[in-house]
Amino acid sequence: MAKKSNAPRYDENGARRVMRKRDYMADFSGQLALGLMANIVGQLNYFYTDKVGIAVGSVGVVLAIAKIIDAFTDMIAGNMIDHSQGGDHKYFKWMAKLMVPAAIIAVMMFTVPIQAGQFPAVLYALITNLLLSAVLYTFIATPFGAVMIVRTHSISERSSMGLLRAVANYGAGMMVSVMTIPITNMLGGTQAAWIKYGAVLGLLILLLLGICWNNGRKARFACDYEEDGGAGAWEEEEKPVPFQEAIRLLFGNRYWVIVLLFNLITSVTTAIAASGGTYYCKWIFGNDNLVGVTGAMGMVATVIGFLLSKLIITRLGIKKTISIGLVGAALLAVVRSFMPTNFMVYLVTGLLGSFVQIPMMSLYGVLTAMTVDYNEWKYDKKLVAMSGGAIGFGNKVGSGLGSMLLAAFLAIGAYDATREVASASMVYSIYGFSNYLPIVINFAMFLIFRRFDLEEKLPGMRAEVAQRRAAKQQ
Repeated sequence: MAKKSNAPRYDENGARRVMRKRDYMADFSGQLALGLMANIVGQLNYFYTDKVGIAVGSVGVVLAIAKIIDAFTDMIAGNMIDHSQGGDHKYFKWMAKLMVPAAIIAVMMFTVPIQAGQFPAVLYALITNLLLSAVLYTFIATPFGAVMIVRTHSISERSSMGLLRAVANYGAGMMVSVMTIPITNMLGGTQAAWIKYGAVLGLLILLLLGICWNNGRKARFACDYEEDGGAGAWEEEEKPVPFQEAIRLLFGNRYWVIVLLFNLITSVTTAIAASGGTYYCKWIFGNDNLVGVTGAMGMVATVIGFLLSKLIITRLGIKKTISIGLVGAALLAVVRSFMPTNFMVYLVTGLLGSFVQIPMMSLYGVLTAMTVDYNEWKYDKKLVAMSGGAIGFGNKVGSGLGSMLLAAFLAIGAYDATREVASASMVYSIYGFSNYLPIVINFAMFLIFRRFDLEEKLPGMRAEVAQRRAAKQQ
C-alpha cells in the first residue's frame, strides 16, 4: 500500500516533522538575502579606501561606530519582537515591512558623495551603514533567526535548517568575494561601477526575501500540529519579560555567554577575511583580481565541506566539531605565516581552512536553540527572539572589532593606496591581520569553548521540562 503523502512524520526523538522541501528552499532564500546584505558591508572597507578615497582612519571609525550601535539594536529588536503579538506566527511580518527599504539602502551604500568632501562622505557612510545594518538587517535577521526555534520541535529538522542556512550564508559570502572585484573592474573599476553592482544585488535581495516571506506567511508551524490543541492551535504567548530582567537572565546562562563569545570572536575573523583577502592579493601578490581565483577555488572546499557536514557532526558531536574547526584554522594560519608570499600555500591553506570550518559554521543556529532550551529549563522562559538578538549583538560587535582591527593594522602600517608597490610596513600590517591574528583568536576561542558541555545535559533537561508541562496541564 502506498504511503500517504500527508501522513504524520516523526523524527528519531518522536518530534513531529513539519518541514517540506519548499520550506527548506524558502528558508535558504531568506538566509541567502541576509548573507548578501551582510557581505556588502564586508566589502566596504576596500571600497571606501581605494574606490572612494575616504581616509583609512575615518573608515575604521565609521565601521566601528556603526557596528557598536548596530549591536545594541539587536538586543532592542529581540525584546520588541518577544513583546509583539501573534504567537509563533509573528516573525515573518517584520520581513514584509522591510524588504523594499533593504533593497534600496543596499544600492545607496555605494553612492557616497566624496565630491562634497571628506566630512560629508564620512557622515553619509555612517548613516547608510546604520540604516542597512542597525535597522533593516537587524529587524529582518532577528525574527528570521527565531523562526528556526519555533518552526519545528524536531532537532533533526533544526539541524537541516542550520546546515542550509550555513550553506546560504557562506554561499553569499563566496558570491560577493568571487564576483565583486572582477565584475566592478570589468565595469570600469570606478565608484559608478560599484553603484551598478549594488543595484543588481539590491534587486536580488528583494527577490530572495520575497520568496522567503511568501512561503513563511502560509507555512504551518509545529504549534499548528499540537495533538491536544488540534490543527491551527497557536502556542500560548509567553509572558513578556522586561528588557533589563531578560538581559540579567541571559547573562546568568553561562552557555549563552559562551555562544555569545563564540559568535563575537569568530565574527572578528570573518570581518577581517571579508576585506583582508583583497588587500593581500593586491599588495602581496600584485593582482587584486586573484581574489576571484581564490574565491572560486574555495567553492570546491566549501561544497565538499557542506556535503560532509552532517556526517561529521553526527560522528563527532557538536563540541568536537567546533574544537577541530578552531584548532585547524589556527594551525593553517601558522603554516601560512612561515611562507607568506607563496600563492599556492595561501590558496591551499585557504581551501583547507574553509573545509575545517564549514561544519562549525553549520552549528550557529543549533547552538542558539540549545541556549533557548536551557533558558526554559532554568527560568521557565524561552526568551526566543531576545536570545537570538543578543547573540546577534556578539556578531555585530565582532564585525565592528574586526573592521576596527583591520583599519588599525593598516594605519599602523602607514597604508597608502596610491603607492605602486607596498612598503615594508604595509606588508607586515597585512601579514598581521591575515596570518598572525587568526592564530591568537582561534586558539583563544578553543580554550573558551572547552567549557560548553550542554550537549550531554540537554536530553535530561528536556525530559524535565516535559514533566513540568504535563504537571501544569493536570
